[in-house]
Amino acid sequence: MTYERNYNLLNNKFKELFVPTLLASIAGNFAVLVDALLISMFMGPLNLFVIQSVQPLIAFVNVIYWLIGFGGSILCTHARAEFDSEKGNYLFTVSLISVILIGLAISLLGFLFPDFFMQLLCASDQLKPLVSQYFNLYLIGIPFLCYFVVLAYFIKTDDFIKLQFRAFLLCNAMNVILDVVFLKFLNFGIAGAGLATTIGNIIAAIYITTYFFNSKATLKLVKVRFFKSMRYLVDISKVGFSSASIPLYESLKLLFINILIGGILGEVGLAAFNMCFNALYVVGIFILGTAQSILPIVAVYYAEGDFQGIDYVTKISLKIVLLFGIFFTLLFVIFPQSILFIFSVTNPLQIPIVLNAVRIFSLCFLAYSISFLYMFYAPSVEYYKLANIITILEGLILPIIFAYLFGYLWGVDGIWISFTITEIVTVLFIYIYSKYVSKKTDGLYSGFFINKRASDERRMEYSVKGNKDDVLILSKEIKSYFDDSNLSRVMEQMLLYIIDINDELDWIDIIVREKDDSFLISIKDNGVNFNPENINISADNIDYSQIMGFNNTLLTVQK
Repeated sequence: MTYERNYNLLNNKFKELFVPTLLASIAGNFAVLVDALLISMFMGPLNLFVIQSVQPLIAFVNVIYWLIGFGGSILCTHARAEFDSEKGNYLFTVSLISVILIGLAISLLGFLFPDFFMQLLCASDQLKPLVSQYFNLYLIGIPFLCYFVVLAYFIKTDDFIKLQFRAFLLCNAMNVILDVVFLKFLNFGIAGAGLATTIGNIIAAIYITTYFFNSKATLKLVKVRFFKSMRYLVDISKVGFSSASIPLYESLKLLFINILIGGILGEVGLAAFNMCFNALYVVGIFILGTAQSILPIVAVYYAEGDFQGIDYVTKISLKIVLLFGIFFTLLFVIFPQSILFIFSVTNPLQIPIVLNAVRIFSLCFLAYSISFLYMFYAPSVEYYKLANIITILEGLILPIIFAYLFGYLWGVDGIWISFTITEIVTVLFIYIYSKYVSKKTDGLYSGFFINKRASDERRMEYSVKGNKDDVLILSKEIKSYFDDSNLSRVMEQMLLYIIDINDELDWIDIIVREKDDSFLISIKDNGVNFNPENINISADNIDYSQIMGFNNTLLTVQK
């Protein structure tokens, strides 16, 4: 019998991550969309401009918690995959402290200088009082939101996926319920939407803190030093910047395009753009959920040099986002009336403008799905410069250039078309760059995701069922292939120990790599955790970590 790697363990982990992470993405990004929908329903679609005005601030807050949350969690995942739990805990602590302090600073500045923010966010003196009502209440929840979201990113790598999902669900369920109560029954006006969002953030922050009281939690808060923390924060920011800059560029892009559309169609055009933007927001939620599912997996497997595993999971993810892109494109192109229903648009003067905008704008969804996935993939494999280039091209430079150019040529229809051209050009850039890198490295890096080829060292990859008979047969195969009885004996002892401490175990993945003077045996299983110091085997070194619910064991056997 020959045991080849079947990726069942990896596939099961992806499925385990995907649905809760997708649901968490839907729940976690639902608040602004719900605010827009309920405001449109209870107060009229033109009041959407209030949310649109505050959107740059909301996008800036997103920059902060994505910068620290994504950057910190990726570096923490790398550290834990490399068996450095001390560094992982330090990154975790620095990230939480930093984001809380920054969130408090933003809120304080907002309360101290409200006129400055109003001047920046809203040019209409008539709308400023409404924008101010939402703005003031939204400010209160910013520190809670930043803490809650960053902690959620970290605990996912510690296999607390359900807690993350429940926290996001609780946050936005409260937001929806309180939106209805405050807007419909208590007539709080636009301030009610801001208050509902803030209360949801506070409740979620309290709930997710229960992580620290769970005995299975492996991430710990540790004592930090100022200058060392600053160095770590710089590293976190470098890693997280490409993903975090998405909402930053989005806010700048919105400011420019709002001015452009407002000058052509006025408030009706801005309302139509807001509906297009929210349709894109819905698509982005699903793509973000997929991207966040693969991010910890790719980060772990990259740190371990398991490029075949990366290739497997990226192909699955690409198929999923393509399906989402196709589905939403067809939905909004064929049935643009769904937007009218969702946002309660009944004004006969607005309907043809909105239908036309949505139908043209929706053509960008397919290419957008691909580029958005890539923006989160690239940092997890340390392609930081490429990630930054793609993000600024797709998020700022190309949309502004094409919106101005096509808007000048074809009016408002040209602006809607410019979004599709932007996404197509972005995907073409990635494709051309990947071909360039493959040619430059003689195929060492290849494919659309520029994945590295496994090194030329002798290596074998196996998957076995969690039973002793399969382990004994595999041990003989390894002894025959590598011609080293000590190697096969160490691997056999480790696998039998793992099976003995588990009542039931599905698949175990094993990768054996030959170095100049040693063999490395990498073993992954989803069984109970264990203390490597209690294992009596003849390996020269044992490294162990628990990450994403996997037991991650690395054995070194000298030749």
